[in-house]
Formats: sequence, structure tokens, C-alpha cells
Amino acid sequence: MIARTPAPSRAFLRRFAPLLLLPLGACDWVVMAPSGDVAMQQRDLILISTALMLLIVLPVMGTIGWFAWKYRAKAQAKDYDPDWDHSTSLELLIWSAPLLIIIALGAVTWTSTHLLDPYRPIERIDSARKVDPAAKRLQVEVVAMDWKWLFIYPELGIATVNELAAPVDRPIEFKITSSTIMNSFFVPALAGQIYAMPGMQTTLHAVANKPGTFDGFSANYSGAGFSNMRFKFHAMDQGGFDQWLARVKASGATLDRATYVKLEQPSEKVKPIYFAGVEPRLFHAALNMCAQPGKRCMDEIMMTDMHGGAGKESAHDTKGLRHDGTIDVGGYHPVEPGKKGEIAQPAGMTPAAEQTPAAQGNQAPGQQDHDGHGGGHGN
Repeated sequence: MIARTPAPSRAFLRRFAPLLLLPLGACDWVVMAPSGDVAMQQRDLILISTALMLLIVLPVMGTIGWFAWKYRAKAQAKDYDPDWDHSTSLELLIWSAPLLIIIALGAVTWTSTHLLDPYRPIERIDSARKVDPAAKRLQVEVVAMDWKWLFIYPELGIATVNELAAPVDRPIEFKITSSTIMNSFFVPALAGQIYAMPGMQTTLHAVANKPGTFDGFSANYSGAGFSNMRFKFHAMDQGGFDQWLARVKASGATLDRATYVKLEQPSEKVKPIYFAGVEPRLFHAALNMCAQPGKRCMDEIMMTDMHGGAGKESAHDTKGLRHDGTIDVGGYHPVEPGKKGEIAQPAGMTPAAEQTPAAQGNQAPGQQDHDGHGGGHGN
């Protein structure tokens, strides 16, 4: 048998075809393979919409090529008619097909907009299981800071920085705000993004169906530390979540208003921090921009305005209305506004990495050892 040498063009394509895939090397398909039911439904919406649009796109692109080939100059097509200008059947086909697809897209969009409304409590765990009406949802209060994330579990009395955890198959209700400027809370594997805005509260309902560790981040540019404004979301079974909760409570630190004000100062690449206790109504203070002592809460001001104001003397009562970044809490003076600073660690506020040494093999989720390897769970 005589071996045939591949054609030069084929050999070239075989050799350099992998290079054509390099632009896709950094792609993360988590949006198309999520672990939460809400994100799964959003994935299905993308696929359905794309398929409906391709029903028009593919035939049109194919017809363009077919017409170009059939009526080329050398083909001498017998049905060539240079004076042709109208066909009723062709007009019906051209306009009816897109109209039907637009109607279908409109119906899918309308139903999905209501069913996947982030403010609407989810009604199912997955496609086969409904949410038990008696089941208690996990409450998580989220505060976007410069440039880190604070998570408060009001019912559990704990808080964490740059680390989020929840049991698998348990509905989660996020209440979200921002301490400074607008951000966007986004865990692609869990649900869609929703904005975090100062002085306003947004809501997101979601559920995780598979255990694992997933990335969360801000999807809205918010300044110099934006690229490092990331956290880890840990979906665990109930046993793993109880162990994680025990580690958080073992920290002994308390998140009070003074600690919150120090934590609020701009900082980057903040490692996970655990708080075993949280001052009551701290999220309310963050939402209403009155965590600093002496500041008046926005809901109080709005209530006063609704009742006609506080009188002429209130024109001189402006101290509690200033939000210019000047803070003095317990002798702590932050850096000047506009300059980078780091979190001053008060007594009792210890990074999670110091709570669980890597040398003992008990790293906290997201903690890195000296080689840069992150810790994980055994569940």
C-alpha cells in the first residue's frame, strides 16, 4: 500500500486548528452549567430564545447562499426573471414566520419575567420538587463595600466577609444594599445578578441544588479595587453547613457599629473574616446610612419629611446629615477620602485564615496556604 501525503491545506488545518480554540481558553461555562434551579431556568431561557431566533437566522443564511449560487452569471438559470417584483405566497412566508417567532418570544419573555422575578419567593427546589410552605428560608443580608462583601445571617447571629455559605436545597432570601456606590451582586451558578445601591434595598431569591464552591463577584464597575471584589459561595449539605457555622462562631469576634465603620473603609484583596456575633439591626443602619454614631437614618428623615418637616430650626441641624467620609470612632481616624487604606483590625476581629491554620489541615473555605492553595470541605 502506498501512503498518500495529506494535502497541504489539510495538514495546515490539522496543525494549527488548536490555535483557533485559544480565544475560548478563558471562557467559563458556569452560566450554561449552573448548580441552582433559578440559574438553570435562566439557562433554559437563553437556549429557548437562541433556538427560536435560529429558526429564522439559519434558513435566511442558507437561502442567501443558495440564491447566490443558483443565479450566478454562469448558471444561466431558466427561471431567471429580471422583471419580477412581487409574490403573494413569498410575502406571506417572509412576514408570517418572523411574526410567529416574535409571538413565541414574547410569550416566553412575559412568563419568565414573572416566574423568575428576583423579588418573588421561589416555589420549587428543582423541576421535580416544590418548596414546602412550612420550610424556613435562609435569610442573608448583603452589604457591598469598597471593595469587599459583608454577609450577615440575622437569624444565626453571625457575619462573614468575602465568604458565603448555604445548605443545599434550602431556599435563600438575600436582602442587598451598598455602603458606598452602586455594585452588582452576582453568583452565576446560583441566580442572576441584582444591583446593590446605597440607601436602597434589593431582594434576590435562589436555591443551590449541588454541593460545591462557586465564584461570586461584583458585575458593576465600582472603582480601583473592583477586579478583586470577589468571594466564594459554598453550597454544602446540612452537616457541612453546621460545621462551617461552628467555625464562624468559634472566632469570638463581634461585629458592632464601631467595627463596621472600620470595615467600611476602602481595602482590597481582603481574606475571609468571621464574626461570631452581630449587633442587632446593623443591616438596617447600613441600609439607612446611619451606622456611624450621630448620623440620622434615612427612614427617619423620610418620615419627618412625610409629616411636613421638622420646622425652621432643622435648617441648622445638618451635622447628622453629612456623609463626606470623615469618621471618628473610638479614636480611629481613617485615611483621607479618595486615598487607599486597609482595614484596621480591632481586638477580636481576626481573619478566618488565622482561625483555622492550614498546617493542621483545617483550612477555612477560601483560605490559602503558603503555596497559594485554597482550603475546602470534606463533604
